[in-house]
Amino acid sequence: MDAPSLFSDKEAALLEALVNEGVDFLVVGLAAAMLQGAPAVTQDVDLWVADLAAPRFLEALRKSGASYIPPTAGSPPLLAGPGTELFDLVVHMHGLGAFREEASRALHVRVGRVDVPVLPLSRIIASKKATGRPKDLAILPALEDALRIQRRRAAAPDGD
Repeated sequence: MDAPSLFSDKEAALLEALVNEGVDFLVVGLAAAMLQGAPAVTQDVDLWVADLAAPRFLEALRKSGASYIPPTAGSPPLLAGPGTELFDLVVHMHGLGAFREEASRALHVRVGRVDVPVLPLSRIIASKKATGRPKDLAILPALEDALRIQRRRAAAPDGD
C-alpha cells in the first residue's frame, strides 16, 4: 500500500533510517490511520518503539541527524534534531496488547523508499475506544467508516 505524501524529505529520511536499521517500531494513532486512507487530521506522528535504548534505534537516529532525549519526571521521551518535530514517542497504547503482539499485526505502507510498519485501523479504533477521551471518541465514526471501506475493497473480487 502506498501512502500519500505526508512527510517532508527529512521526516521520510528518519522513517527510512528506522526501517533500514531494523528498528522494531510502529506508526500508531491518527497518522497511521491517515496512511491507510482514513479522513483524519493530526498534528503529530506517534511512533511506538519496542526499545528506546536499543542500539539500532540510537544508530538510526544518529544516521538521520536526530537524537533521543530520555524521559524525566516532568517530560516524556523526545526526539530532537532536524525532521523530528512531527514525531512523538509512545511507550504504551491503551487497550492494546504488548508491542510484539501488536507488531505481528502490522500493515506496511510505502513512505518514500521504504515500507513502514503501521498499526491497522481496527487496532487504532480499539485504542481510541479504550482511552475514552472526547477527542478520540469524536474521530471514531470516521475511522470506522474508513475500516468498512477498507474491508469492502479487500473483499471485492477485483480488489476495488
